[in-house]
Amino acid sequence: MARQSLRERLKERLKTDQDVAPAETSEGHWYALHTYSGYENKVKKTIESKIEARDLADRVFQIVIPVREEIEIRQGQRFSVMKKLFPGYVWVRMHLDEETWYELRNTPGVTGFISSQNNPVELSEDEVQSVLTGMTAEPPKVKVQFAVGDTVRIIDGPFADFRGEIDEINNEKGKIKVLVSFFGRETPVELDFLQAEREA
Repeated sequence: MARQSLRERLKERLKTDQDVAPAETSEGHWYALHTYSGYENKVKKTIESKIEARDLADRVFQIVIPVREEIEIRQGQRFSVMKKLFPGYVWVRMHLDEETWYELRNTPGVTGFISSQNNPVELSEDEVQSVLTGMTAEPPKVKVQFAVGDTVRIIDGPFADFRGEIDEINNEKGKIKVLVSFFGRETPVELDFLQAEREA
């Protein structure tokens, strides 16, 4: 019997999926591949190429590198960076069989599946969905180079060029409270992260 083409298999799957409740349509299970640090994106691209070349699209469905956007402040400027939530890991939703295990396990940059007694461990669907939702639902966090007790120079606003010590940091609001000395008295001044820079 001739092997079905990908289009025929997808057509058949679509027919059977229509009889299944929506909650049960996500196929396969999530597994985590451990990679060399910094190789996550390369591993993802290589697996995507393998899916195409080895005709694995009916068994390997989704490849994710969990990331979250962060705002870094450097030299008074905001930069958007994508921070890996689990450095060294790539998540794959797939049907695990000998061929898919072998192909993914032997991808350059992969050190192996997260396993228990040599058996790849399924990730919890709820936990995976929670992380995937959090990747896009939450606003980007501001990554601060400040710490309580740091001396900063105010670079913007009515207190520009004053120096003071950080008394409080509010990451949610992106604000710091700085104790500035006026006429021999310390006065707390609330500033945006961009209004101050740490003194070396």
